[in-house]
Amino acid sequence: MIVVIDYNVGNVKSVCNAFRYNGCEVVLSKDPQTIKNATGIVLPGVAAFGYAVNALGPIAEVVKEVALQGKPLLGICVGYQMLFETSTEYGLHKGLGLISGNVVPIPEGRVIPHMGWNLVKFPEGMDLFEGLGSEKHFYFAHSFHAQPSDTQAKIAYTEYGMDIVASVQKNNIYGVQFHPEKSSHGGLQVLKNFYNICQKASS
Repeated sequence: MIVVIDYNVGNVKSVCNAFRYNGCEVVLSKDPQTIKNATGIVLPGVAAFGYAVNALGPIAEVVKEVALQGKPLLGICVGYQMLFETSTEYGLHKGLGLISGNVVPIPEGRVIPHMGWNLVKFPEGMDLFEGLGSEKHFYFAHSFHAQPSDTQAKIAYTEYGMDIVASVQKNNIYGVQFHPEKSSHGGLQVLKNFYNICQKASS
């Protein structure tokens, strides 16, 4: 069973519904024991970084603990950005620090926020994109972007007047800047792939 973290930030019900559409067993919860018993965790988020971190509160340590123990974790949008060390959105804020790197504003000279469908090119070996070929369009909505410095992280990029990191994978930790729950069949496949990753990890 996958647990989607319920911390009142973002469209968590849409994420749950997307998993259920795939036939995946999922529950919305912020109970520490339920999170610890899950086969995998999803950390969504649609809000400013600092607000999301504050809303997550003490659950952050539970999420960090189980991720460091090897449980699959998927961060989506701001949930993905929170996997990194810091963000400069409305001040300097600390993230979970599970992946080295920082979250910074998308540079001027392009439409901000970056909103709409963009092509993501997949490198080899990123489990989230299995069965999707070499590239796919996904739906983005963000004004800040992550700059990973983690040499262990695999990275997929999208182009928006510059290379923007669309997804990262570091061992059991996964993150996507785009919204898979809003990205049609490609996004549903990403969530299905994460569910399969969790099933394999727990078997």
